[in-house]
Amino acid sequence: MEAMPCHNQRLGAAGGPRQQDEQAAPAGGCSRLIRFAEPSEGSGSGSPSPDSSSGSNGAAATPSPAAEECASPLGAQLKLLPMNDQIRELQTIIRDKTASRGDFVFSADRLIRLVVEEGLNQLPYTECTVTTPTGYKYEGVKFEKGNCGVSIMRSGEAMEQGLRDCCRSIRIGKILIQSDEETQRAKVYYAKFPPDIYRRKVLLMYPILSTGNTVIEAVKVLIEHGVQPSVIILLSLFSTPHGAKSIIQEFPEITILTTEVHPVAPTHFGQKYFGTD
Repeated sequence: MEAMPCHNQRLGAAGGPRQQDEQAAPAGGCSRLIRFAEPSEGSGSGSPSPDSSSGSNGAAATPSPAAEECASPLGAQLKLLPMNDQIRELQTIIRDKTASRGDFVFSADRLIRLVVEEGLNQLPYTECTVTTPTGYKYEGVKFEKGNCGVSIMRSGEAMEQGLRDCCRSIRIGKILIQSDEETQRAKVYYAKFPPDIYRRKVLLMYPILSTGNTVIEAVKVLIEHGVQPSVIILLSLFSTPHGAKSIIQEFPEITILTTEVHPVAPTHFGQKYFGTD
C-alpha cells in the first residue's frame, strides 16, 4: 500500500516531496492523488457540465489519466489530498442523492476536517524545543502566529467549526457574495474581516468550486483589504476543472486545496448541509 505523504510533501499536480522535486515519481503514483482526469481539449472541457450525467464515465474513459494529471497546466498551485478508501467513501455519501441529511452532514464534517488539517500543514512553522515531564528535551515545531480564516457565506460557514476544532482561538472573517441567476456575475453584499488581515495568512473556505466566479470576487475583496494572493490558501471539498483553472488563471499565486477535481460538482452541498433542500 502506498504511504501517505507527510505534511511537508507537495500534493496535487506537482507530486513528490518539496525537497525532492527533481526525483522521478513512481509509475502510476500520480493517479493515486486524483481519480478523475481533466477531459481532453477535444471533449470541450472548457466549462463545467453540472447537468451532465455521464461526466464521470467520460473522464474514466480518458486514456492515461495519470499522465494527464502530471501534465496539468494548473501546476503546483492546485493541491489534492492523497486518495484513500476513507476519503472516497465520504465523497460517495456526499454525492449520493439518497443519503439522509444526518449521514450527509456527518460525512461532510469529516471531510472538512481532513481538508482543514491539510490546510494547516501548508502554513509556516518554526522549530522549537520543549521539556517533557520526565525532563528530556524534545525538538518539535510550532505554527507561526498571524493566521485567520475567511468563510464565503453561506456554504463556507459549514467549514468554520472544522477550523475552530483545530485552532480554538483563530479569528474568522466573512464574505457574502451572491451570483445573478441569468448572468452568473457575482456581487459582494457584505464583508467583515479582522482589522489587521493584511498581515495574516488567510484560509479561505468555500466547499464547492463550480465556475470559480464567487471565489474570484472574494479574493478581489481580500486584495482590496491589503491581502496578497500568495498568502491565501483556498480550502474546498470539490472542484471542477473549469473552476480551479479560472481561479488560478486570475490569481496565479493562490493555493487551492481540495479532495477531488471532476466536471460534475455536488452543487447541492449548501442546501442539504443546512437543511434547505
